[in-house]
Amino acid sequence: MTTSRRQFFGRAAAVSAGVALTSPLAEAIAAPANDTGLVDVAFRVNGERRRLSLDPCVTLLDALRERLQLTGTKKGCDRGQCGACTVHVDDRRVLSCLTLAVTVQGKDVTTIEGISDGDELHPVQRAFIEHDGFQCGFCTSGQIMSAVEVVEEREVRTDDQIREAMSGNICRCGAYPNILAAIKQARES
Repeated sequence: MTTSRRQFFGRAAAVSAGVALTSPLAEAIAAPANDTGLVDVAFRVNGERRRLSLDPCVTLLDALRERLQLTGTKKGCDRGQCGACTVHVDDRRVLSCLTLAVTVQGKDVTTIEGISDGDELHPVQRAFIEHDGFQCGFCTSGQIMSAVEVVEEREVRTDDQIREAMSGNICRCGAYPNILAAIKQARES
């Protein structure tokens, strides 16, 4: 007896489904949920210890904006393409729209609200103001958070290297020359 391609794939799918339905994960999924399905996540935000109960699919961006009311971090494209949502996790910049909040368990998160020292602005913030490194302001928090890390990177020296390091942050207004000047000034101070 010959088996057609359609029959072969149909049988393979049936066997796969049978194996999948007997796995522990399938049992956990199929079992009635006694709890809320939320996950407890504890991390530090701008130096303050925070604990949230979140759906495991919540992004860091949404947790910051909607649960912690830290709205300085912007939701631009929500696809990791514009950089408006840039924050620091353990002193490394990340796109918070692509980072699940559960992955920052036990880590330090710094947002735009946390880089100043009280009323004293961070040198990058001051430089952005002095060089008019923003126009509409929507991308500014992400630009500044990326620039803070670029200023601290010793291997980024030339204008082209700065542009490359900042290439993940888009300014739709086109304030790039002013942003570059601000970063250069902040590096000198």
